[in-house]
Amino acid sequence: MSGGKTFVGFGFGPIQSGLFLFEAYASGNFSRFVVAEVDKNLVASIRANSGRCGINVARHDGIDARQLEGIELYDPADPADRQALLAAIAESDELATALPAVRFYDAGGQNSVASLLATGLSARTSPRPSVIYAAENHNHAAEILRADILKHAAPSALEGVGILNTVIGKMSGVIAEPALIERMGLAPLTPDLGRAVLVEQFNHILISRVPLPGFRRGIEVFVEKDDLLPFEEAKLYGHNAIHAMIAYLADLRGLDTIAAAGGDQWIMEQARRAFIDESGGAMIRRHARLGDPLFTEAGYRNYAEDLLERMINPNLNDLVERVGRDHARKLAYDDRLFGTMNLTLGQGIEPRRLALGAAAGVLSMIKRQGPGTRDRGPGTRDQGVGSRDALRSILLNLWGNKTDSNRDRLIDLTWEAMQALKQTSR
Repeated sequence: MSGGKTFVGFGFGPIQSGLFLFEAYASGNFSRFVVAEVDKNLVASIRANSGRCGINVARHDGIDARQLEGIELYDPADPADRQALLAAIAESDELATALPAVRFYDAGGQNSVASLLATGLSARTSPRPSVIYAAENHNHAAEILRADILKHAAPSALEGVGILNTVIGKMSGVIAEPALIERMGLAPLTPDLGRAVLVEQFNHILISRVPLPGFRRGIEVFVEKDDLLPFEEAKLYGHNAIHAMIAYLADLRGLDTIAAAGGDQWIMEQARRAFIDESGGAMIRRHARLGDPLFTEAGYRNYAEDLLERMINPNLNDLVERVGRDHARKLAYDDRLFGTMNLTLGQGIEPRRLALGAAAGVLSMIKRQGPGTRDRGPGTRDQGVGSRDALRSILLNLWGNKTDSNRDRLIDLTWEAMQALKQTSR
């Protein structure tokens, strides 16, 4: 690679490695690829492999194994590595954070992402135009990251730096079962690591408009939008909601993968109608004024059909358990299922098919609440859903004080959906 630009990433998970690093490498516009990673074994393994790593890209008709080279991984807890990271940040052109959540930005003291960015950017002798992609699946990740950086640096450190929100509709994961890696013919990250990154081919990633006049991004495939929030809503209330709905209905039927759910005609018909008629109907009414093709009947239908086909790609090996995990968060009042139902009610649409997904989610949560289950929801242990009052208790424990005037209607819809699910299981 001889493009001359420097890329710096934080966290070496599947989105960092299989999206940001992969696209930076494929662009031909970068000559350095630097990533901060706290997993010491992963850092040592990439180094032992001479900076090479394997990435697997799933198409509908197969999987492509790709090798990335010249990757520099550094552990910020190591003093020498920390200095190398700070020097790379100072000379960087594009950076990306891909952490589990925005709360990790300022966790870790002087080795936190926010502190490292503040120190590295402050070391610049003059402003250097650069952008930071914030990829933590939060509508205001960029604003939170900016505020956390400014806890450790003067505002001048961010002169010439654009911090961008992102909408990442790319499905990805890590496979750590050696037998499955071998059966699928996957390239491991390194020969001795025993895990493989598997990402879908999709790379139509939306980002905030770059606020730097004349700045030319090295990762050219991303698409800039003046107002990203409507598209973030389309991901949460469309992509994320229906993905979770399919997982919970599949769990109810004892299916292990989302691809297997794709073979269940009833599940897919409920998901399609929920996506197009309920989520789509609400999102179009809410954002049609923008004039963007997505928020039209044809545009949203195409968006839904494309995603439904991508979700059930057998080459992704997307597990029902993975998609449905963390029930308490995904069944929160403002999250993907009940948040979408609430939105549709606000737009005058009855979300009866989405309610099937929410009801199945509650049943899945109870099914998986056994001893040691990490994502057990509050108020569900040893408690069935034999009545509307029992369901109400479960949901109110989940929702806390984050409710509004639609609360009782959402409970009613979920209870009615549970009765409908009993009929389909007979």
